[in-house]
Amino acid sequence: MVIHVVKQGETIYSIALDYDTTPNRIIEDNELTNPCNLVIGQTLVILYPKRIYTVEEGDTLFDVAQKNGVRVITLLQNNPGLADFPYLYVGQQIVIEYEGERIGDMEVNGYLYSSIDMEVLEKTLPYLTYITVFTYGFTPEGDLIGIDDQNIVNLARDYGVAPLMLISTLTPEGSFSSALANQILNDMEAQNRLIENILINLKEKQYYGLSIDFEYIYPADRQAYVDFIQNVTTKLNAEGFVVTVALAPKIATDQPGILYEGHDYRGIGEVSNKVMLMTYEWGYTYGPPMSVAPINKVREVLDYAVTEIEPDKIFMGVPNYAYDWALPFVSGESRARSISNVEAVEQAAEYGATICFDEVAKTPYYNYRSTDGIEHVVWFEDARSINEKLLLVNEYALNGASYWNLMKYFPQNWTVLNSLYNIIKVL
Repeated sequence: MVIHVVKQGETIYSIALDYDTTPNRIIEDNELTNPCNLVIGQTLVILYPKRIYTVEEGDTLFDVAQKNGVRVITLLQNNPGLADFPYLYVGQQIVIEYEGERIGDMEVNGYLYSSIDMEVLEKTLPYLTYITVFTYGFTPEGDLIGIDDQNIVNLARDYGVAPLMLISTLTPEGSFSSALANQILNDMEAQNRLIENILINLKEKQYYGLSIDFEYIYPADRQAYVDFIQNVTTKLNAEGFVVTVALAPKIATDQPGILYEGHDYRGIGEVSNKVMLMTYEWGYTYGPPMSVAPINKVREVLDYAVTEIEPDKIFMGVPNYAYDWALPFVSGESRARSISNVEAVEQAAEYGATICFDEVAKTPYYNYRSTDGIEHVVWFEDARSINEKLLLVNEYALNGASYWNLMKYFPQNWTVLNSLYNIIKVL
């Protein structure tokens, strides 16, 4: 894998010539929708097939996999276009294997809402170990507030992806309730009722396990939260289910702030099966413009986390979205617009912007002036920034990466991931 950064005057044809490949190869591997309008600073992933199979009369994906000694899921990972055109035709070129050695194995999780576009989900599932469906709620008495998720669970299992049910203290208004957490953490009758209802739901819908996401826990409930997770994990593990816990991005045990104080890294790490670090949202909707997940800040969280939690229990969070801020930023008034990483590049092309790269944050950004004359800045993710983040999984010997979220398809991310790691499947 080579990551090329487009320079002034380059075209898809000149780039293909420079790398001794074809324009179609670059277009397909990057799923470019407008290859004739490249942006200065845009990234392109260059891949070199090592083995290619030419489809013969009567071939199915299963046949191609059998003939070449690989899994069907490998074919889907190496040929994402198959999700758009699942029927093979005579003469079609299928990549069996690419040049280059992968650096290791990892588990991959992705969060999603039940409203996800099923076509987006089908294209994404080959690259995942788990999906986590956001979110079940619950009442103070321990009754579950359900979601429409059965089709997603079924589809995930069809692709060999383990579905995780998620419970959180998120309210219908969209905020995390400290009071609801306090009630369930300190009322054992309600807590045990909630766990029993979770077990029933896991079995009925064929979930693989549970993910817990309680945020803004009262500092006084710190130990009660650890005890709750231990209670859940003990009972669910006994029934064959795994338990993961989402953690705020801390850099110190005594870090102040209600987002951080209720999360005891060491305690939660000891009693849960795995944890998912929310290493994103430094740049956020109401905050000043900056990278969503600057690499230097992510490293600070990982440096602390591995001193408190076994690295092979840790998923590092990876953002799959961009923010567009109107300038000047006014604290308390400004609100960034969330867009996809693909949309960010398309917008740069529309306004003739040049994409820059922040060497400290290891993140791309650009400025543009909208038709109403207002200056904007956009921070997003590209192949370079994703590559930098995913390399941390190997450097810190982590269990894997966890994406927030899967709602917006980002082809280059999966291409880079597939080039770097063998994706572990637990089903």
